[in-house]
Order: sequence, then structure tokens, then C-alpha cells
Amino acid sequence: MTDETTNTVELATELTMAWLSNPNTRTSAEDVPAFLKSMHDAVIGLSKASVEAPAEEAAPEFTGAVTARKSLANPDVIISMIDGKPYKTLTRHLSTNGLTPAEYRARYGLKPDYPMTAPSYSAMRRDMAKKIGLGRKPGEKAPAKVEGSAPGRKRGRPAKVVDPS
Repeated sequence: MTDETTNTVELATELTMAWLSNPNTRTSAEDVPAFLKSMHDAVIGLSKASVEAPAEEAAPEFTGAVTARKSLANPDVIISMIDGKPYKTLTRHLSTNGLTPAEYRARYGLKPDYPMTAPSYSAMRRDMAKKIGLGRKPGEKAPAKVEGSAPGRKRGRPAKVVDPS
């Protein structure tokens, strides 16, 4: 017998003895040889699996639902390469599909600067942020209010009207 065969027999024997020493195991003497054989077969199967290196699975090739050019053709939306549907921003859509923006770009072979939001949506958000004063340096004055806007409603109780009569 070779060392490997002896080693698997010893290991199977030790596993069987450990199983039999468990007080919760109720078995008869006739079942022990069958269990020992099944343990030996399991150890041999595990040793063969470790000897044979698992074949590297080729990464699945993903093809986009649309091309990168078509995805960015409309400035109002960005079309997902996963399902071909239009979105204003892809980040939530990607997270529901278990992807990060970097993984999405790598999966479809996109450039690192491929946008995750539609250009018009980004412009709208930028204008809104500037309007409320985000991005100012400390001490800068707020931008002048746009003319023609209605004066803001005052808070509190309405003023009492006194009847002069």
C-alpha cells in the first residue's frame, strides 16, 4: 500500500471512530463497515478534488443591450447597457443589479470617465445647487435673487386688520 492509500484509510478510520464516540449516535455493529466504506470513499473523493486543480471558468462575455454611443445619444437620459432602458442616473439601477459603477464600466469595456448621470440631469442639479448657494466659499455673499420672482410669504400669524370706523 502506498502512503496516500494508508493515509486515506487512517483518516477514514479516525472519522468513523469520532462518529461512533458521539453519544447521540445510535448504530448497530452491522452498520459500522458500511459507514467506514462511505467515509473512505468520501476522503478519496476529497483528496482527488484537491489534486486536480479546478478548471478556471472563463469570465462570461457580456454584450450590452445598446452601444456606448447610443447609450449617450440623448442628453436627457442615459440608456442602461444591462436592460436597454433609459434612466436619468444609473447608480441606483446598478446597485439593484449588484454592480458598482467601476464594475459596470469594466463589464462592458467602457472608459473610466463614462458618465453615470444624464447630462441635462447633471446640469439641472448643478443649477439648483448654485441657486441655493452650495459651493460658495465661507464669507461670500449669496447670489442676487432673480428679478421677477414673487416675494416670499412671511411666517407667523397674519397681521390684524384694524377697522377705522
